[in-house]
Amino acid sequence: MKKTFSVNLGNMVYNIDEDAYMLLKEYLERIEVYFSDEKDREDIMDDIEGRISELFSENLGTGKQVITFKDVEKVIAIMGDPQEISGGVENNHKKVFTEDFYKRPRRLYRDPDNRIIGGVSGGLGAYLNIDPVVIRILFVIFFFIGFGLLIYIVMWIVVPEARTTAQKLEMRGDPVNVSNIGKFVKDEFESVKNSFRRKDK
Repeated sequence: MKKTFSVNLGNMVYNIDEDAYMLLKEYLERIEVYFSDEKDREDIMDDIEGRISELFSENLGTGKQVITFKDVEKVIAIMGDPQEISGGVENNHKKVFTEDFYKRPRRLYRDPDNRIIGGVSGGLGAYLNIDPVVIRILFVIFFFIGFGLLIYIVMWIVVPEARTTAQKLEMRGDPVNVSNIGKFVKDEFESVKNSFRRKDK
């Protein structure tokens, strides 16, 4: 009989067995050390924990209530290990699920960072990998034909907004792992900082 612990990740509580808890704890500690010099490390850790929470939720099917050692190994394989990212010692745990195995297709979201009205064009641009200006021009053309506004409003209502870092990475078709989450948060932090500098000039 194994002990189980309750852990809170991404505002969700999970029951996790003792071996899995120790592995997860060590993994999160390695990530904290890896990002310890970053000013925005708290935001990075929040996003990483949120992504791990999403993966745990996917693993918990009908009748399954406890996160196991294998579940945590699978998450580490998907998310990547800081030691591997930095070129350090390889993790001892098998990489059964490679990044290519778990790579997701792009998902359609509204882009809150590249919007004029609702982010529909920005989201479609990211999803189709084309300049959002092209989408906006098409919406204007369809507007004069007579149904552009209706299409835009329907998509604004139906398509969810990309709010989390994981959703923004999925929108661009990037793997949602430790490296990409850290890079995305750092880039976003630098972008906000640069915009404040421009305003101060």
